[in-house]
Amino acid sequence: MTLELIGAGFGRTGTWSTFAALNRLGFPSYHMQEVILNKANKGHLDFWRKVANSPPGSQHDWNRVFANYRATVDNPGCCVWRELMAAYPRAKVLLTLHPRGAEAWYDSTIDTIYFTENVWQFKVLEWLTPFGRKFGDMSNKLVWGRALKGVMDDRDKAVARYNAYIDEVKAAVSPERLLVFKVTDGWGPLCDFLGVPLPNEPFPNLNDRASIKKIIRDMIVGSYVMLAGVALAIALAVGGLWWWLG
Repeated sequence: MTLELIGAGFGRTGTWSTFAALNRLGFPSYHMQEVILNKANKGHLDFWRKVANSPPGSQHDWNRVFANYRATVDNPGCCVWRELMAAYPRAKVLLTLHPRGAEAWYDSTIDTIYFTENVWQFKVLEWLTPFGRKFGDMSNKLVWGRALKGVMDDRDKAVARYNAYIDEVKAAVSPERLLVFKVTDGWGPLCDFLGVPLPNEPFPNLNDRASIKKIIRDMIVGSYVMLAGVALAIALAVGGLWWWLG
């Protein structure tokens, strides 16, 4: 299996619904959830952390993560769409856009996947767990640093970056190789682009915001548990020291 479709659209542009649609069309797809939730992909986070810590434009053994997939959408693949175009010259490019525009994309991103940067409890996980350190490092450098240029804390700059990015992709990809797509467009443009029949069912409409919010809540609970454990360990150590000194 080889990569045939490269998703260049940022996360929070309907990528989870598009991920489900592509799988339905027979294009097994890669997505951030394949990195952090698919137990069969052990080692993928380490791979993407290496990518994040390599200079932009670097080539890697992409088949290590994409061997079982025909498409990729969402982070982290969208952060290296240029590199993937060079590695898979016959692949087409899918640029997903938020149906309600750049400002709606920004609000959605800040409210969900930006938790690695703006939720202090995640910083606890970075401090206390290998997963937190790896995922935080990868996200910070590859997603928020490289792709988003470090502008997410400034709404106007982030919106401008989103719009400029669209122009960058359009300028770099030939029209016959590119589909600019919103999930509200439905099956038609996507099926025409891929040369596959239209399914007789509604286009997926997945509420990934609710799922991400649950992940964040679980993470916050976990961070509090870890902090409580650290506090208890410190209290026991201090108590033991006082006992020994007494």
